[in-house]
Amino acid sequence: MAVVLAAAPLLALAALLAAAAIVRLWDYAVVRLLWRPYAITKRFREQGIRGPSYRFLRGCNDEIRSLKGKTDGMVLDIGDHKYLPRIAPHYLKWRAQYGEPFLYWYGPQPRICIFDYELARQILSSKSGHFVKNDAHPTLLALVGKGLGFMEGTDWVRHRRIINPAFTIDKLKMMTRTMLDFAESMAKELEDQTSQNKNGETKVDINRYFSELTVDNISYAIFGSSYKLGKEVFQAQTDLLEITMATFLDVPVPGLKYLPTESNRRKWMLERKLKSLLKQIIQPRLASGECGNDLLGVMLASCIETNKQGGKQVDLSLSMEEIIHECKLFFFAGHENTALLLTWSVYLLSIYPEWQERLRKEVLREFGSDPPNPNALGKLKEMAMVLFETLRLYSPALFMQRKTLSNMTVGSTKLPKGIAIVIPIPIMHREKEIWGEDADEFNPQRFENGISAAAKVPHGLLAFSMGPRSCIGQNFSMLEAKSTLALMLQKFSFTLSPEYVHAPVDLFTLKPKFGLPVIVTPLDMCN
Repeated sequence: MAVVLAAAPLLALAALLAAAAIVRLWDYAVVRLLWRPYAITKRFREQGIRGPSYRFLRGCNDEIRSLKGKTDGMVLDIGDHKYLPRIAPHYLKWRAQYGEPFLYWYGPQPRICIFDYELARQILSSKSGHFVKNDAHPTLLALVGKGLGFMEGTDWVRHRRIINPAFTIDKLKMMTRTMLDFAESMAKELEDQTSQNKNGETKVDINRYFSELTVDNISYAIFGSSYKLGKEVFQAQTDLLEITMATFLDVPVPGLKYLPTESNRRKWMLERKLKSLLKQIIQPRLASGECGNDLLGVMLASCIETNKQGGKQVDLSLSMEEIIHECKLFFFAGHENTALLLTWSVYLLSIYPEWQERLRKEVLREFGSDPPNPNALGKLKEMAMVLFETLRLYSPALFMQRKTLSNMTVGSTKLPKGIAIVIPIPIMHREKEIWGEDADEFNPQRFENGISAAAKVPHGLLAFSMGPRSCIGQNFSMLEAKSTLALMLQKFSFTLSPEYVHAPVDLFTLKPKFGLPVIVTPLDMCN
């Protein structure tokens, strides 16, 4: 009897926990998966906004997977920049079928896809805090961390204030000299390859070369002398990206990420490896007490600094975990986006040789055969035009997302709390009403008077976002792209290899599916 009485409280507790679990399951299954989709669909239909039907738990994911599967084998002609059916067939189909904006479902999460620049401006430029970054896929967070790009409110302000000093123009110009050193090493490797061939030229996958170059650059910018370990960080993130893309359309069922599936175990192993590599870089520096002058040094210095504002102590420090997350984010974004900007620029200059020659004359006019001067890169006006046009046609960033924290009205559209807003960059970059009848064509001349005058709206180029959450690393990326491309143009001419297959693909960023094989020829062989 005593044993039974002693066990009674435990049984009661177990019963309460079971009841609570049933309530949560009921809330998830009935409210979120059945009632909420019905209510949201009805609310949008009352506003004249329609979209594909919701499927229990899966939303529209099956249709997205099917449509992308059908277009995955599509190959474009060289010089055909209309790759949208390859990367966004579902958006094109639903826009044609339901008009704009339209409502669709990523699993059980409602998303509204907008194409209006004014709506995008209001959402991206809002300082109210009502539009926040959308919930990221768990594997994506493992890849890039919960750093500045996914923070909100006071945490975002704190991180931005700490990191800003690392991206001042003066510091970036100092980094440019290191960028040029790495670019010189890459050029020397290419020259050695060409010298070994009787015809004086070589075929290389320039995307791979640029990827390795930008890994070196961002490693040095973040980690300083520890940049060699950055290559191991790069490999771990590359492996995690493969898992991310393979599972991106899987419905995020609660609790599934904790199950020891083969994919989860591999993801956990890579996460541990990535964290261990970053700690190997961070901890010795922290122990030495010498912070250094790179991005890691700025973040480490914050560990012991505070700032007074308005008479109150404002915490301007980062924890070790926060520093690791920021290193993940800046490492991935810092090399991926610039490598692709360079890759797509070389692709365009290869198929438009008149522009390649124009840029080469500009570089030689400014620098001759001397290494590009970081203080004079701003004089390369035509190069800036080509880089901006590359970002318009082949922006590495593809889809921006925000989420409402409360019921909001934007323009005439009423948005309920918790809905995700998708802004499709490559589609909006081709709107003829904004960019003109030649929106599908390569025309750097449109940027002759700068970004704000290139389109019918001053905020037409969305490659680096806009407003308070615009990319903190855009100046770093542009300086790296200019310095590297200037050095390439001084030393080489390049044309597409006959083996190149034009098939841009959405792998979280826009990449050439089969790489970018080009024929590289030293200029002294061309003359």
